[in-house]
Amino acid sequence: MQSTSQSPAGGAASAMTAMMARTKDLELVIRHVLAGLGHGIHAGRERGAGVEFSEYRAYAPGDEWRRVDWKLLARADRYFVREAERDSHVAVWLCLDATASMSEPSREINGIDKLWFARTVLACVAAIAQRQGDAFGLLVCTDGKVEFTPASRGPRQLQRVLAALSKAEPRGQLPSAETLRASLHFARAPSMIFAASDFLDWPSPLSEALLRLRNMRHDVRLLTLRTQAEVDASFKSGAGYRDPEQADGLHRMSNADRESYKQQSRAHFDGVAGSCRQNNIVHYEARIEQPLSGVLRSWLQLAGARAK
Repeated sequence: MQSTSQSPAGGAASAMTAMMARTKDLELVIRHVLAGLGHGIHAGRERGAGVEFSEYRAYAPGDEWRRVDWKLLARADRYFVREAERDSHVAVWLCLDATASMSEPSREINGIDKLWFARTVLACVAAIAQRQGDAFGLLVCTDGKVEFTPASRGPRQLQRVLAALSKAEPRGQLPSAETLRASLHFARAPSMIFAASDFLDWPSPLSEALLRLRNMRHDVRLLTLRTQAEVDASFKSGAGYRDPEQADGLHRMSNADRESYKQQSRAHFDGVAGSCRQNNIVHYEARIEQPLSGVLRSWLQLAGARAK
């Protein structure tokens, strides 16, 4: 069991997270989270002797002499190599679970819930994709349907995606398997899929769609979000809880229920992780009380380690 006590550094991180949650400027949050991150999603636009000129760089041993710009040498008295870019043809797709269970709040940091954390992480991934020159799009699973933002490139596309993420509200249940299957038309081309959810339902129509995408050779990367209270069963004894996605009455947790809850919860999420390993899906589990930049960095590093 992980302790919920916070070090001074942890308290500062929590205060920063709470402050970010209060701002309505998603771009400002992105700039803060990505400052000094130093990680990309993938190689993006490939550098080399391509067709589209990108920039000059200083000559390094091993570079081909045919790529040296001799006219620039005459002016600058230094060797420079012409760099070019080729499109990597990999689209980035963001998948946000905006069902009712994602409204679960932190019991430790005021103002944040699973949906806020998920949307902010995916917004950061969108910003990285835009910086790399990738095409990127968005799927929001909410209230039994899929809200779809087609993939495109550039700053305007980032604004479209951020607007769609910002307006997402936690409602209803996941779309049906048929609805999700009909939404996979984007999967004809090689894609990277970043999905953020609490994955309380597994298997589910969403998990089946993600496994289907992986079986179609797409690069699927999942982020499972939990609260600290869910991890260590630190809910107040006797407090009432109603499942926002089920109309099955009020539940109360007694002290005697805690150990059973933790065992069942751990078994469920071990099953999620095991299914991901079996299908070669990158999977990272995080608590929404953790520093968001650290979660994003770890998620991307896991994906990068698999790609090597």
